[in-house]
Amino acid sequence: MKKIISVFAVFASLGLLAASAFAQAPDCSEEGKAAIYTEFTANRTSDSAKAYEAGKKYRGCSQAENEYTAYLKKWVTAYEKESRKIKMPPLLYGDKKYEEALALGKAILADEPENLRVIIDQGYGSYLAAVNLKNESFNSDALNYARKAIQMIEAGKTPPAPATWAPFKGKDDTLAYLYDVVGRLGMKDNPAASLTSFVKKAQFETELKKDPWTYVFIAAAYESGPYTKLSADYKACCEGKDETPQSKLLLENINQVVDRMADAYARAVALAGSDAKYAPKKKEWMDELSNWYKFRHSGKEDGLPEFIASVLTKPLPPEPTPITTLPPAATSTPTSGTPATGTGATSPAPTATPTTAAANSPKPATSTNGSTTPAKPKPRNNHTTTQINNRRR
Repeated sequence: MKKIISVFAVFASLGLLAASAFAQAPDCSEEGKAAIYTEFTANRTSDSAKAYEAGKKYRGCSQAENEYTAYLKKWVTAYEKESRKIKMPPLLYGDKKYEEALALGKAILADEPENLRVIIDQGYGSYLAAVNLKNESFNSDALNYARKAIQMIEAGKTPPAPATWAPFKGKDDTLAYLYDVVGRLGMKDNPAASLTSFVKKAQFETELKKDPWTYVFIAAAYESGPYTKLSADYKACCEGKDETPQSKLLLENINQVVDRMADAYARAVALAGSDAKYAPKKKEWMDELSNWYKFRHSGKEDGLPEFIASVLTKPLPPEPTPITTLPPAATSTPTSGTPATGTGATSPAPTATPTTAAANSPKPATSTNGSTTPAKPKPRNNHTTTQINNRRR
């Protein structure tokens, strides 16, 4: 992520947390305590870091509780609570000291459980920790905090000034990245729900909408979720049997999903363009697109270049509504396309198992659990941690 915005740097520069404790023990005589308290009051509004150190020194003198010690206890405690909020963002986004920053975040939320600014940071920060520290134990916190932050933002809540949405660019940017976290971390257990998150992410006018990986993950979620389920349903009821209204209906629903997978891969290819950083993956995405496109177009690529050239002029298709009745002219096959089995088979139903590489790691990256058996058309492991890290801010 880019360097934390200047507002956090300004706060950090105030030195609200003292760099070191005083080397000498405080003078706890009556005269000494009076001098310490005078130092506290002199700096309370102009230099809170010095006031904080003076307050700690005064309280360090062994003495009975009185109005001075009670006030200082309250002031020092409040200072420490506020300083956590100031210290956390630079640690998280600037210094990348994820564990230290996230521990501060949990301490803040213990006092302020509805602090949206910190909930956002806990969600996205836990995700960054999982990826960059290669530690999936952060995944649960990332998912839970990100979901809660989305719920709060969509209910109309906003973070308090002065930080507001930083380091994100605004409300929509924040939501897009949070939906990205929820989508990626949910792929393993619930790809259908992840698909919804990815589609929502792509609706916001942010840099993620122009990122090819956004659409690669949409395609992977379609394949791992609805495509796999519909294919299994078809195989269970209809494979090797005569055509029936039920088999036609299942194929119509499969066709809807395949069309959206082709659309997603076409967007990824179009957005990759001639950018060298996408070159190693663009061919794989193009191969995926070709396979799914041919499946729906009688095994041919006629019209494919035009499809790619025009795809970004159209809105991203929504998730398909299940078809429950056959259209008047429903056919029994996607057109006359054949699954890319390499055997020339003409079975009307796809028999693919889902791509799981996008589901098993924090970003979702290279599978830590191994991929499933090859799908037809064959899915590829397109989601390496290094490549995705390189394009994150």
